[in-house]
Amino acid sequence: MHEVSVASNILKIVNEELENNNGEEVNQIHLAVGALSGIVVESLRFALDVSRNETLLKNTEILIDEIPAKVQCRSCNHEFTAEDYYVICPHCQGIELDFLSGRELLIKSIVIS
Repeated sequence: MHEVSVASNILKIVNEELENNNGEEVNQIHLAVGALSGIVVESLRFALDVSRNETLLKNTEILIDEIPAKVQCRSCNHEFTAEDYYVICPHCQGIELDFLSGRELLIKSIVIS
């Protein structure tokens, strides 16, 4: 399960930040996950919950924003959202597209006390 290794890496980064800032606990982790990132948000949430259960992060609130995939057509500059990578422009049926968002996986913030 890809989400388990992603969760493990997120928790590793958060623990490093906790240590680097001489914090006692992490109150909140805020993530952003793109619709085309390859991450299933509910699976990631489950993996994070299971992975942090026996750590200093067991009481940490985890917020996850799902970022829609925004696409811009190179032919007509029309912007639209997409459900996957295999799309055509609904305005001109163009296939030369730029993906503006939706592939990210970011730690937006970590609240440490």
